[in-house]
Amino acid sequence: MNYRHQFHAGNFADVLKHVLLVELVRALQRKEKGFVFLDTHAGRGRYDLAVAAAGDSLARQPEWPEGVGRLWNATGLPEPLSAYLSLVRAHDVSRGNLSGGPRFYPGSPLLVAALARPVDRMVFCELNPAECDALRGVMGALRRCEVRCADGYAELAAVLPPLERRALVLIDPPYEAQDEFPRAFGAMREGLRRLAGGVFALWYPLTGRARADDILAALREFAPAPVLSVELNIAAVGSGPRLSGCGLAVVNPPWRFDDTARDTAAHLARLLTQGQGGGSRVDWVVPPV
Repeated sequence: MNYRHQFHAGNFADVLKHVLLVELVRALQRKEKGFVFLDTHAGRGRYDLAVAAAGDSLARQPEWPEGVGRLWNATGLPEPLSAYLSLVRAHDVSRGNLSGGPRFYPGSPLLVAALARPVDRMVFCELNPAECDALRGVMGALRRCEVRCADGYAELAAVLPPLERRALVLIDPPYEAQDEFPRAFGAMREGLRRLAGGVFALWYPLTGRARADDILAALREFAPAPVLSVELNIAAVGSGPRLSGCGLAVVNPPWRFDDTARDTAAHLARLLTQGQGGGSRVDWVVPPV
């Protein structure tokens, strides 16, 4: 794969995904018993936002100013957004950035690692060799943390069921391959077969309502497991940025996570909308019994 998340780090899609990921971790930590976190497409773990502006060879328009940049100096943020932003700020400062804006953005591995307890375990998978090498350098020698240069879909079968009997799985592929959705859905089905009570979160791009409806229809096949979809649009499809919307589908969401997601997505829609057609949508694809 040629995908590099470097140039999209900190954009609106990252903000939605990472705010909700932090809330999922915190919800699972309401119980004392540990869990395993599996990231099937972990990336490099940390992103230098200055590189996003420089590009590979020519300067380019970075995406983070319309994402985390809009939150950076915002006031009156609800608690989930404040908790996420505190983690991002803490990491940014730890890397030596004392400027007035963000520079070093933590990916999902570092965000989860910042929250992990001694009883929690982390497994990060990344197929791209260069990205995996960078991830290993970022995660260092953290305890109860493993980085695997491997296909995250295949490793899911190796990790589940875990000894902890509790799991949070993030599936966040680059969607370069034509068969990405079938592979992602297949991995989730296999994961549920191995651990029926596991929490699975799938990030997906919104490229049209028809495609989104196809995704939701496929998610309904996971019944009787409850499935919640959280979607954010910053503009009508095709009217603004290349990617104008995204969603996170959560199978077996923790108790009352739907309330948190609904309030959070609505607030993000007000902060991040760039044009007509922006908004949020939170639905039970498969309602809880």
